[in-house]
Amino acid sequence: MIFGALEFPPIDDIVKWPDWFLKDSAFGFNKVALIYVLALVIPAVFFALAGRQKGYVPRGVRNAAEVVIGFVEKQIMLPTMGSEGAPFLPLLVTLFSFIFVANIFEVIPAFQMPGNARMAAPLVLALTVWVVFIVVGVKHQGMKYFAHIAWPPGVPIALKPLVGIIEVLSTFFIRPFSHAVRLFANMLAGHILLVTFSVLCISLWTAGPLFVVNIPTFFMLVGLTGFEIGVAFLQAFVFAILTGVYIGGSMQGHGDEDPMHHDHAPAAAH
Repeated sequence: MIFGALEFPPIDDIVKWPDWFLKDSAFGFNKVALIYVLALVIPAVFFALAGRQKGYVPRGVRNAAEVVIGFVEKQIMLPTMGSEGAPFLPLLVTLFSFIFVANIFEVIPAFQMPGNARMAAPLVLALTVWVVFIVVGVKHQGMKYFAHIAWPPGVPIALKPLVGIIEVLSTFFIRPFSHAVRLFANMLAGHILLVTFSVLCISLWTAGPLFVVNIPTFFMLVGLTGFEIGVAFLQAFVFAILTGVYIGGSMQGHGDEDPMHHDHAPAAAH
């Protein structure tokens, strides 16, 4: 039978990698750690090279960098925070770039593993955003930031205790966890799907050169790989835009004007 010898690797084999050095320690360095390092270094070098180019007309790397910054500014920062969010544009660009590069290693030969399919990076990023939006809330509203969450204005007095508990749990406990899990779970699911389909395709291809599904499965695998590239971009976008929503909400406070309706005057990108 064609599928008689099909063996799918256990989950541990596709998300856990042996340490290359500092083995069996908390600081063990493996493929996932290398992906994290490259996800930091590649955007840093990319933007550094862009910043070194002179002249009024952008070209090459600088042109590409301005496209990335302009996209984050117009599609993420302005819709969620308005022009007041300009100080947070570097944070949003950094998050978007790091997450996208870490994700795109899913389709790069010799790596074929999205860094964010492990919980470590998404959790650190989500906790960083959590700290930032709390600090921003206190800076803009003082201690009223906590009071408005625990005792939300505009809610009937009989419902304030219940809504306040829900808001406290949602903002300070559930939000960072869901922010991290959303990225982690989507990238892990995509990675498992791609590995599973690859194993299936290899089994079909080795069944015989004349097997009728060889060519269709090849194109399906190529299509699925393209889909994963789209997912890598989408998850970076979703994480960054939620970061903008959370920070924008802290800037405005509960019951204030929706940041989606703020002045969308162009913000300085550099």
